[in-house]
Parts: sequence; structure tokens; C-alpha cells
Amino acid sequence: MRRGIAASALVASLALTATACGGSDSDSGKSDGPVTITWWDTSNATNEAPTYQALVKQFEAANKDIKVKYVNVPFDQAQNKFDTAAGAKGAPDVLRSEVGWTPAFAKKGYFLPLDGTEALADQAKFQPNLIKQAQYEGKTYGVPLVTDTLALVYNKALFKKAGIAEAPKTWDELKSDAAKIAAKAKVDGYWGSTQAYYAQTFLYGEGTDTVDVSAKKITVDSPAAKKAYGTWLSTFSGKGLHKADTTADAYAHIQDAFVNGKVAAIIQGPWEITNFYKGSAFKDKSNLGIATVPAGSTGKAGAPTGGHNLSVYAGSDQAHQAAALKFLKFMTSAKSQETIALKNSTLPTRDDAYTAQVKADPGIAGYQGVLAAAQPRPALPEYSSLWGPLDTELPKIAGGKESLDKGLSNAELAIAKLVSGFSK
Repeated sequence: MRRGIAASALVASLALTATACGGSDSDSGKSDGPVTITWWDTSNATNEAPTYQALVKQFEAANKDIKVKYVNVPFDQAQNKFDTAAGAKGAPDVLRSEVGWTPAFAKKGYFLPLDGTEALADQAKFQPNLIKQAQYEGKTYGVPLVTDTLALVYNKALFKKAGIAEAPKTWDELKSDAAKIAAKAKVDGYWGSTQAYYAQTFLYGEGTDTVDVSAKKITVDSPAAKKAYGTWLSTFSGKGLHKADTTADAYAHIQDAFVNGKVAAIIQGPWEITNFYKGSAFKDKSNLGIATVPAGSTGKAGAPTGGHNLSVYAGSDQAHQAAALKFLKFMTSAKSQETIALKNSTLPTRDDAYTAQVKADPGIAGYQGVLAAAQPRPALPEYSSLWGPLDTELPKIAGGKESLDKGLSNAELAIAKLVSGFSK
């Protein structure tokens, strides 16, 4: 049975009782050869991973006593894979952990507390809200690597063709703009997603969420949530509004249509910036418009704060943890984050990485401008898992296979099984 150990224990201890993934027992405490640590990177294999692989080589060149076994694990598989591996004492030494996974794995004792270690030597340089998202019960279990949020991204040329000068500020304005674009530009004005993460923006627009953590109450079926999802549902029907795509390839369909000028606006995150630029509609990068997601009836607008941390497996031995901490410090340094931003167009998590060159990227500058409206996730380890039931129900609702009331009622029942002690 593993539990997270304090930083002082890491320094004082000569060995840990848990097993290591990055090396065998024979090399775990000796200095007669390099220590090999394993890193599971969950970034996009095509447009992000090459940058991380290049940084790994730089780290190895500067640290001859450490080797990094790089493994790219598909994001949608990584959470379950790590959970299984950690439970069997065979997890990688380092995980690129989505911010929602970090407290969940920390609660299980799978991550090492990083407070006081060299990995967090520059903690004051990081944005405080991102450090807070990497914490569980007062301890920090991840170093923020990249951050993100959702925005309304739009094709400026198509908007101009329809006589629209600026991005819509409300969902009603978006629907009106979509109709104008369909009439004058002959393409759909907006294509929404049926994924729960993307629908979260509608909840924020009505001043609510899936759960109320402070009141320990499930609110996904509340009047405010029903109003939010009603607005979400209305964006799939009407002139210039693309019908809901409930297929397994919906994400790719929406992305392809946008980058090739077949739809004028979508909701998307900065992890797709480099792919935007590859599309025929955005050969001229300045054609990409980025704005805060439209507001709901409360006047509020915003989207979840997302991103990824680098975390260390608590089950690795002392030598592998020490090497992993050094690796985290290198990968999250200002220089490394600047490199990642310039190559991948993702958002750094520390202020000193926003150099003039980084801010010159219109995509990064645009998303940096909407971060102020981003809403941090509640301090609930199970929070990211709550989108699972909604990912089951929302496509059924959008596809007309069940009513909004029935779908939200089903989601409420499923969520109740994930958060013990919460009332309906």
C-alpha cells in the first residue's frame, strides 16, 4: 500500500518500500550507471509530441546520469492506464497529468508531494491559480506545464463577408450572426459540440455547475442547469447552425470543417492552434479570431481552466524520484516553456515564459486574452469524472433520442454514484 511521502522524507530516506517503474532493483540505489526514468506524455502525437521529444534529448545531454524513456500515451486512454499501472505498482516515474486527474491520483496516494523539492523551486514564478489546481489537501502534486481554456474561434473573413464586425457576446447574438453568415457567405455560422467539457461553458453562463461542492449538492438537473443545457440544445437547430454530430468522429469533423472554411465559428482550445494554421482558411494566421465564449442569460461568460501538470509517481524508488524531480524542473523551466509555446502554440504556466516572441504568436495572444474569464475547477478529486455521465447523455439529447429532462435525470443518478455524501 502506497501513500505520498513528504519532501523531507524523500531527502532523508535511503530507500522506499515501493517498487520503481523506471529501473530495476539492481540500479535503483547505485551510481555505477545512468538512472532510466519513464515518462508518459499524453500530448498530441503529431503536432505536440515532437517538441517534447526534442526537449528530452536536451535534458539527457545536460544530465548524463539520467536517461528518459519517452512513451506517448493517447490522452483518452492515459487516465485509466495510469490508474491500472499504479494500482499494480508498475506506473511510469513521470506522468503528464491533466489538471483534473492530479487531485484524484493524489487522493489515491499515487503522486509524490512536491512541496520543498527542486521541482517547485520556482513556484513563485507560476500563476497561483494553476498551482492551486495542482494541490490536494494543502500539498502540491504537480508542476503546471501548459494551461488552456476554451474560446470562440472564428473565421474573420467569413464574418466580414456577412457584414459582422466583431465576435458575438451572447448566444442570441451568435445565432443571429450564424443566420447572416449562412445567407451571405453560404456556409454554416456555428457548429457546436455534444461533449460535456464543451457544454460546460453554458452552465457557467447561467451561474451554475454540475455540482455545488460547498453545499455538497448535485446541481446538474437544477432549473439553472436545465436552462443552460436548453440554450446548448438550441444551437443545433436554426439557420446557419449545424446539426449535432453524434458520431465517434464528431471532433474531427468539426475541426476539419473549421480549418477549411466550411463553418465560420466553433468552440475550441489552444491545443489546436497549430492545426488551425495548417488549414486552408488560416494560411494567413491573422484570419483566426479568438474571443471569450458567449455569455448566458446571467451575463456571465467563461470556460473551464484546463491544462496539464507533470507529476511524479510515489511508488518509484529514491533514485528514480530524484531523477524525476530534476526532469520536472527542466521541463517546466521558463526556457523550456518558451520553446514549447513557440513550437506548439500552447500557453505557458509561468509569467516569465511569456516573452515578446511568444506573445507575437496571434493564437497565443488571443487565448491569453480570454484566460481572465476562465473558471478554475472546484477542489473535488472526482470532478473531472463527472463529465463521463454527461458524455453518455448529451449526444442522446442532441440527437433527439431522449428528452432533456430524461437525459439530465439519468446523468444526475450516475453522478450520485461518483460523489458520495452529495444530495440531489
